[in-house]
Amino acid sequence: MRLARIPVSAALILLGLILQVSVFGRLQLPGATPDILLLIVVGLAMVYGPAGGCLVGFAGGLLADLAPPSDHAIGRYALVLCLMGYAAGLLRPEHGRQRSVSSALLVVGAAAIASTLLYAVVGALVGDTAARHVGLSGLVISALLYDLLLAPFVVPLVMLLGRRFGRDPVAASDDDQNGPGLGTLARYRTTREVSAGPSYKKRRIPGFARRP
Repeated sequence: MRLARIPVSAALILLGLILQVSVFGRLQLPGATPDILLLIVVGLAMVYGPAGGCLVGFAGGLLADLAPPSDHAIGRYALVLCLMGYAAGLLRPEHGRQRSVSSALLVVGAAAIASTLLYAVVGALVGDTAARHVGLSGLVISALLYDLLLAPFVVPLVMLLGRRFGRDPVAASDDDQNGPGLGTLARYRTTREVSAGPSYKKRRIPGFARRP
């Protein structure tokens, strides 16, 4: 993951965590809670790819596990968002630019369903049976509905910020000058090709003149 992507990713995750805890967590909506962190991770993963999405998802989920009023095992949500970020990164469009809204909503819908089911499965493995009392089907449907309603407002903005502020200027200049994936090796080869001719001149030995 490029260093230029860390500040914008950290800012978006912190903003999403604040909104998740202080706003969406207090709405008392039926079923699940709108997952703004999941939308941010999906948006960044569709720009950064699977490796970047995995790292962003793990960091965002770990912060959510540690932030009060968290009442579940530490690492549970980090595992879920890590896997969701990796999976969404595999579906990254070309150059990180989504061409259709329907495909982005499809990714968000799949991530909402998968994350809810995975969170419940991991909770059952560690002894958390809260999903049984609420109803797993109700949680999945409500999570899907809330995330799809928020996705058009969150995911395009996150992808735009990720593309604009997460670009490494050094790598970008190398790509513009030498083509994709070349960098220093291409500059070395280009320099060698230009200076491939002889770099010495014949010198006359003093005291000896050329015969006519």
